Amino acid sequence: MVFQTSVSSVSRSAPYCRDRRSHGKGQNWKLALMAGVLMTLNACSGEHEKPFSQSPISMNNQNQTSTGEQRIGLILPLTGPRAAIGLRMREAARLALPEGQKPGLDIFDSAQPGGAIKAAQAALAAKDRIVTGPLTAGETAQVADIVQPAHVPELAFTSDVQQARPGVWTMGLTPEQQVHRLVDASIADGRKHFAAFLPDTALGHAMGEGLAAACQEANLEPPKIVFHTDQPEDIATKMADLSAISARRAPQQTYTSSNSADDNQPSAINPVPDSTNDGTVSPTTPGGVAPANGGGVIAPPPFDALLLGDTGLNLARVITSLKNDQIDSLSAVRILGPMLWRSFDGKLGELRGAWYVAFDPKQRSGYVQRYQAVYQHAPSPVTDFAYDSVALAAALTRQNALDTASLTRPDGFMGVNGVFRLKADGRVLRDLGIYQILPGGGGQLVIPPSRHFQVNAPVQALPAPVQGRVAPKVTDGLTKTSFTP
Repeated sequence: MVFQTSVSSVSRSAPYCRDRRSHGKGQNWKLALMAGVLMTLNACSGEHEKPFSQSPISMNNQNQTSTGEQRIGLILPLTGPRAAIGLRMREAARLALPEGQKPGLDIFDSAQPGGAIKAAQAALAAKDRIVTGPLTAGETAQVADIVQPAHVPELAFTSDVQQARPGVWTMGLTPEQQVHRLVDASIADGRKHFAAFLPDTALGHAMGEGLAAACQEANLEPPKIVFHTDQPEDIATKMADLSAISARRAPQQTYTSSNSADDNQPSAINPVPDSTNDGTVSPTTPGGVAPANGGGVIAPPPFDALLLGDTGLNLARVITSLKNDQIDSLSAVRILGPMLWRSFDGKLGELRGAWYVAFDPKQRSGYVQRYQAVYQHAPSPVTDFAYDSVALAAALTRQNALDTASLTRPDGFMGVNGVFRLKADGRVLRDLGIYQILPGGGGQLVIPPSRHFQVNAPVQALPAPVQGRVAPKVTDGLTKTSFTP
């Protein structure tokens, strides 16, 4: 699952600087990024969408005029090409805040004439105290321009961290969140020198920016970040340069892959071939790696953690280059990867010891059961963000606590997939687990999500107003509960 953006390949190593420009990648950069993260989530779920039986409700007959009560605005595409996503997210919002419960929920269709701008204006006219949504990065910026002057917070569903700012939170799972989690865990594991070998796509650049930011925040040296095209020669050449393989091996030493059988070569069907024909692993010696031909010890590469972002055939090509350049878990390098790997980690035995981030599926199981019981079909992963946002908005609205201090409470909130925290700058941190790839493929949870936040105060959970949940215990006006298993 790889973007096909065609951009000249570059290398970059510089301090992180956030702005809202697209870095010359064109007007489709942000939409492509959001689409990539939605694909990431769906790839991890293994769930299949079902046709919708509901008829879309227009914005005109769906809104209610505020009569003095505190209300919440929800902006989603309920008609048009993204209606399937919007309707599922509306279902999740109704699960978090059923009709008839307070505060009231005003739902606006961003696909109607006037788009997200008119929807935001309607939310202000209805005196909604907080806006959840919209879906895309461009719409998020449009809504922010309307609601921010009125000091109305916005919990947007976009995964484009460039839209994050004080008062506007990006609730989607961003590549930056995944990379920050990997860096935090790697630092705790003793890693200090980071590098990245990433596809020259919107997703790759977002991951690179996340790595640069995470290293800067941790006061580490700037990482060496290299972007590659999908050409095998480009991947091989740039990986050799990044790994400094020529300087690491003695002149008389050579190393070639032991793969020789035609059926053991990379392909779209078999993206990750076996390391050797007989399944054996090359021996190592302290401080370096012994080549397969016994030619001596090769020094480790100039980094101890390497971030990758490819999938499919390009990942197979990257793995081949890693083997040729003697980079694996045996060379004291921790390979890091995105949540996308969760959907095919059974084929990643060649990356044994590598880490990737993912939600704990057990955490979400209660939400899935309740959603299926109400709507008779499974929720798509993107609906999780609608549930979390509306439940959070409802809980704080009931307390009359829609201020920055309450929204950014340091102990965070319990959502569908675990704990998440809103930062003052608009970023959202989610409680992601670290999975390690086993020698034969597959992932094993090695660092539970709860270690990420190191919560000292009790975590406040979102309300669970769905029949069949455990009875909530009220603590400081917020319900503290969990989904039933």
